[in-house]
Amino acid sequence: MALFGQVAIGPTMAAKFSSLAQHVTTVRVCALLELLTFFEAATLAVTLYALTRDEDTDVAMLAFACRLAEGVIGAVGALGTLRLASVAEASSQAGADGVALTAIGASLLAQGGSSGLIGAMCFAVGSTLFAWLFLRARSIPVALAWLGVAASALLVLALPLRLTKLLPPRLEWPIWMPMLAFEVTLAVWLIVKGTRPR
Repeated sequence: MALFGQVAIGPTMAAKFSSLAQHVTTVRVCALLELLTFFEAATLAVTLYALTRDEDTDVAMLAFACRLAEGVIGAVGALGTLRLASVAEASSQAGADGVALTAIGASLLAQGGSSGLIGAMCFAVGSTLFAWLFLRARSIPVALAWLGVAASALLVLALPLRLTKLLPPRLEWPIWMPMLAFEVTLAVWLIVKGTRPR
C-alpha cells in the first residue's frame, strides 16, 4: 500500500493514473506484493483456526472462511492491479487514444479501493470471531483478548461507513490503530509464550 501510494499521486483519479503510467514496473511489483497477501491471509486463517477450533469449531470455521475470503479478494485485487499496469503502459504509448485509456485507467483505479475495503471487512469479521474465541478459551491474556474483540468490532462498525463514504476521511487510518496494537502484541505473545492449554 505504501509503495503504491508513492506512485499514485495527484489531485484527481486521472492525475493519479498518469503518475502510474510513469511507474509501470512499480505497479507490477505492487501487484506481486498484493498476491503474496493471499498466502499470508491463508496461513493466518489456518493457524488461528488450529488455535481456536477446540473452543467452538463452527465459529472458528466461520472466522477461517472470512480470513480466507480476505486473501482471495486480495489475489483478485492483484489481477486488477496488473490490468491497471497494462492499461497504464498502453496509455503512455497510445498517442490520441491515450485519453480513452486514461479514462479506463482512472475507472480501474477508483474500483480498486472498493475491493480492498471489502477484503478489509472480511478481515474484521474474521478477526472479531477469532478474538472472541481467544477470550472464551482464556488461551491468551484476557486484556489482550478484549483488545482484539474491541479493535475488531470497531472495524466491523466503521468499515461499512467508510465504504458508503459516511466516515470522515481523517478517521480512515486512526480506526486501524487499536487493531495494529492488538495484532503486534498477539504475534509477539504467540511467538514467545504460545497459548495456554485448556
